Amino acid sequence: MKALLRSPFVAAVLGGLVVALSFLALGITGHRTTQPLIEQVPVDIDTTKSSGLTPRAIYMRDAPGVVFVRARVIQQIPSPFELFPRQVSSVSTGAGFLIDRAGDMLTNYHVIAGADPNSGVTVQFGDGAARRAAVVGEDHNNDLAVLKVNMSGVPAASPLMLGDSTTVRVGDPTMAIGNPFGLDRTLTSGIVSALQREIQAPDGFAIDNVIQTDAPLNPGNSGGPLLDAAGRVIGINSQILTAGASDGSVGIGFAVPINTAREILPRLESGRPVTAASR
Repeated sequence: MKALLRSPFVAAVLGGLVVALSFLALGITGHRTTQPLIEQVPVDIDTTKSSGLTPRAIYMRDAPGVVFVRARVIQQIPSPFELFPRQVSSVSTGAGFLIDRAGDMLTNYHVIAGADPNSGVTVQFGDGAARRAAVVGEDHNNDLAVLKVNMSGVPAASPLMLGDSTTVRVGDPTMAIGNPFGLDRTLTSGIVSALQREIQAPDGFAIDNVIQTDAPLNPGNSGGPLLDAAGRVIGINSQILTAGASDGSVGIGFAVPINTAREILPRLESGRPVTAASR
């Protein structure tokens, strides 16, 4: 028996059995163990603002409710050679969006300021249908205006959902739909870059609590919606900061918060004047 144990072959077999039994005792095999080596702790992620919607899904849902706004503007230009100022006609363009099924739309006041009462304002939907729009309310101090159109024959356009701009935080995703440089229904995206900014309205009045975004905004985006990750309107795109000779986007845009518009919408929709005292 001792001679048998001394055999190199038998010794190798016995050594292999000992190693195999040791591995089995430790629970380590060539197969994946069912017991985790490190306990995983769930990560606490705030999902309250996540809607599961992609930018494409938001665009498909909201873009039909965004319109191309055109206003023929009459300007009085003084002339040293004439007794009365010369009238010069030009076209102002921007964007607007539906806020209800009755045909009320929000836009910037500066988009339609000085519109010719004869030719007025027109809005164009995504299917190419153009409608005359009535200016029913203006707020010069906050650079806002409400237009109204006849919605017959525009079944695909739905009002955009209005969000709550007080819940917006720096770093939140943003999307803008508008008509930059006349390129209708363009989608751009970015984040909220800063809050509590201040910009100047056309009449010199300071607009507070403005949202800053790096979503590219350009001439033609004015009056269009700034959307959150759920496609809700959190602001009305109004101004951009430019540098040098360029009048295009440098990644600093400003939107009037939707809550500012909410406060005065009843007066705007009814055509009553909006003043600082009426807010």
